[in-house]
Amino acid sequence: MPGENLSRDEARERAALLSVDRYEVALDLRSAVGESGDGDTPAEGRGRVRTFRSVTTIRFRRTGTGSTTFVDLIAPAVTSVELNGRALDPATVFDGSRIALDGLADENVLVVDAQCAYSRTGEGMHRFVDPEDGEVYLYTQYEPADARRVYATFEQPDLKAPHRFEVAAPEGWTVWSNGAGEQGADGVWRFAETAPISTYITCVVAGPYHYVTDTYKRTLADGTELEIPLGAMCRKGLAKHFDADDVFLITKQGFDFFHDNFDYPYPFGKYDQAFVPEYNLGAMENPGMVTFREEYIYRGKVTQAAYERRANVILHEMAHMWFGDLVTMVWWDDLWLKESFADFMGSFSLAEATRFTNSWVTFANNRKSWAYRADQLPSTHPITADIRDLEDAKLNFDGITYAKGASVLKQLVAYAGRDAFLEGARRYFKRHAYGNTRLADLLSVLEETSGRDMKAWSRSWLQTSGVNTLTPVVTYDAEGRITELAVVQGGDELRPHRAAVGLYKVSVEGELVRYARAEVDVDGARTVVAELAGSARPDLVLVNDDDLTYCKVRFDEGSLATLRAHLGDITDPLARALCWSALWNLTRDGLMPARDFVAVVLDFAGRETDIGVLQMVHAWARSAVTHYAAPEWRAEGGRLLAEGGLRELRVAEPGSEHQLTWARFFAAVADSDADFQLLEGLLDGTAKIDGLDVDQELRWSFLEPLAAHGRADEARIGEELARDDTATGKRHQVRCLAARPSAAVKAQAWAQVVESDTLSNALVEATIAGFVQPSQRELIAPYAERYFAAIERVWAERSIQIGMDVVRGLFPGLLGEEALASTDAWLAAHESAAPALRRLVLEGRDDLARALRGQACDAGA
Repeated sequence: MPGENLSRDEARERAALLSVDRYEVALDLRSAVGESGDGDTPAEGRGRVRTFRSVTTIRFRRTGTGSTTFVDLIAPAVTSVELNGRALDPATVFDGSRIALDGLADENVLVVDAQCAYSRTGEGMHRFVDPEDGEVYLYTQYEPADARRVYATFEQPDLKAPHRFEVAAPEGWTVWSNGAGEQGADGVWRFAETAPISTYITCVVAGPYHYVTDTYKRTLADGTELEIPLGAMCRKGLAKHFDADDVFLITKQGFDFFHDNFDYPYPFGKYDQAFVPEYNLGAMENPGMVTFREEYIYRGKVTQAAYERRANVILHEMAHMWFGDLVTMVWWDDLWLKESFADFMGSFSLAEATRFTNSWVTFANNRKSWAYRADQLPSTHPITADIRDLEDAKLNFDGITYAKGASVLKQLVAYAGRDAFLEGARRYFKRHAYGNTRLADLLSVLEETSGRDMKAWSRSWLQTSGVNTLTPVVTYDAEGRITELAVVQGGDELRPHRAAVGLYKVSVEGELVRYARAEVDVDGARTVVAELAGSARPDLVLVNDDDLTYCKVRFDEGSLATLRAHLGDITDPLARALCWSALWNLTRDGLMPARDFVAVVLDFAGRETDIGVLQMVHAWARSAVTHYAAPEWRAEGGRLLAEGGLRELRVAEPGSEHQLTWARFFAAVADSDADFQLLEGLLDGTAKIDGLDVDQELRWSFLEPLAAHGRADEARIGEELARDDTATGKRHQVRCLAARPSAAVKAQAWAQVVESDTLSNALVEATIAGFVQPSQRELIAPYAERYFAAIERVWAERSIQIGMDVVRGLFPGLLGEEALASTDAWLAAHESAAPALRRLVLEGRDDLARALRGQACDAGA
């Protein structure tokens, strides 16, 4: 990987030297099908690999001083390089990731003919063979810098250019790209030239995909008609499960919302959405050709929370058509300029334009939880980060760039006003269309529209790191009325917060309801909320009511006691979600014993009406027992969760999404012979729970814990695969096989992931997920030493995506003090290791140290 890196300084130098007029890319993908062999190309260290021909013509101008530069290409072989009609020797100018160019003219034409490799890691041109029918499917994924695995590029976001693609494909295939395309008489697919776009958002999708079409129409303000051809596709094997109508519904609602608010018509022609296999991300905003992970096509019954997640992703990617594609950051320092906005706009449009009107509840409970964790790691960084190179960039697609950034934008809307915020966005698009921007470009338009000092706001919120705590401090008079309510702010960097403070009381009906609310500008260490003085004594004081700002909420002792007794009585779903989140933060911070959090879950999770919040609470409860419970109480905590899960499963409304959610939770925490016998009975039909449809996806959910506890062997797992001999079934099978409690199984799984690179990215992920089982600490303990011995080699030899999966997924985070000492020893001995690798290890260490502090808190309970 180091040889494939690109630094910010190199990108700046290149951008100062040249501008790109056009890319013309010809790909021959006919080698994707058939037996591997004749078309293979030798690759250093990898034997022979399956390749395709890639011919790139780049027309570019020299705009600065200098006569040398380089073009990016990662390929097993380069056949020829020609610059301005002059042949360059590939053996001399190509080093495996760059082609050196010298003798530049004012106007230049570069032609590169190369053999590029199909990918099995989800980076570049990914090739997937469907085990169900043998069909081959291709798609590309580039962000941040993998277009160079498919064609020769100047691989940086600020060298935008129009792209024209043509693709030769196997007979019977359809090919899609960013622009509209058609197949010529010669069988070659040719696509309309794109607007000027960055290389990382170009895209090709090819194969025998199932394809559905629709149209979006709108009359614009000037009376012209806008018509956008819509398409949606998936593998043929998933066609029977594909609810394209709902995908199109959300798509049309999104286009309505963004056209209503952005005053800039969608600029990229058609709008295809491809649900593709073995995808590393949630989705990617390629203009006109958005790609999604195919897991968003549901093979069995799922909850409304799953449909809400998919809708949010659809709208997030659509927001990128303006924030990110039309206007793009200069370099990855300002990645937030697209990701924070898209994350915010996803929830904003979801709440206002679709059936998912409670999306801000999900945002408060789920997305912000991701941000709070990331912002407390040693690798925390300002939202506008210091991105030195591509490895830094890859790791900064994190909870800060996405969810904290979106939270801060939500705070900005409260601070500057909704109308000013949206007018700023409109001016930003018009002023910088098809260009590249930095932070200052956005701040200038927001200052224009809001009249606020955005530089001061930016210094506090965008250019510092860390999360504040907001704690209420209340005094009362003799009659029990508030004499003073102050909000105390904690944290290394104190910030201005526009926050609401709510006062809640238990009513005669037993409901916990708000009776007073005040908005206040919290600034400095202590802020008095004068408006609430004289109010009757509350049972609960909720700082950051309505979730206007980004902070960790703390409680006074009386409020905490109220939540232990009445959390389920809070009638407002957002307030309840905020309280769940705050209690979890207390647990993670070692301020609430894990067993106390588990007790609250057992008392009130069964009454939680918001299914997304319930699923998050389930995940937190499992984490509390796995990571934060004292080792001597861990077994008891697991037993209590299993008993509570089964109890709620049996009383849940038959056929409801709550019943399904409790069924999945119960399977995940199943603890006793009786639990496992019930799961076995539900699988073989000898047991039944009224209304619970044990479909294929639920069957795999039941089988994995049986495998992990030694109650399903290889033959039994093979029988399940025979029922579900599909790509998804194969992933489940691999995970279950790796979950078995056997030293030989663990050794095999380790070898497949760490010592070999034959598994695809999806199967690497499945194997790691099966390998790491909380009930198997003793079995995986010997691998801590092997982990630290292997990670530098893995990081150097594997792609950055697989390297991240291995380093994160196999970190010995379940193994206690000894693993912490081993981590510290590795860090001390490897100060010169790749910064991105050290960052991942430091993050794992921090999670482990936090877990040990939580265990100490729980042990003292």
